[in-house]
Amino acid sequence: QVQLVESGGGLVQPGGSLRLSCAASGSIFSINAMGWYRQAAGKERELVATITSGGSTNYADSVKGRFTISRDNAKNTVYLQMNSLKPEDTAVYYCNADRVKYTRFSGYVEFWGQGTLVTVSS
Repeated sequence: QVQLVESGGGLVQPGGSLRLSCAASGSIFSINAMGWYRQAAGKERELVATITSGGSTNYADSVKGRFTISRDNAKNTVYLQMNSLKPEDTAVYYCNADRVKYTRFSGYVEFWGQGTLVTVSS
């Protein structure tokens, strides 16, 4: 089994910054992509940013230029640096590990973290 443990959420004023971290632990051979999704109250979960093991990134248009995703493959950890935060960024942020392999020959599985709340408010 694989666990994703998120940290770094909290309350921040508009224009402020936060850094989210997500560490994957357990029986892991490889993780293809890791990423962050968010869900605001009353809305669907949406993509924020993803990063592959090779470093390719993808961002939602709403966060481009403000958020930066990075990854430490050796630690199976993904980060999300969030700058110039806006009230509309308020949501529960979920870490995702996609196409995870337990061994070289196992199939792919996907895991989600428990979520961390980010509140942007004055």
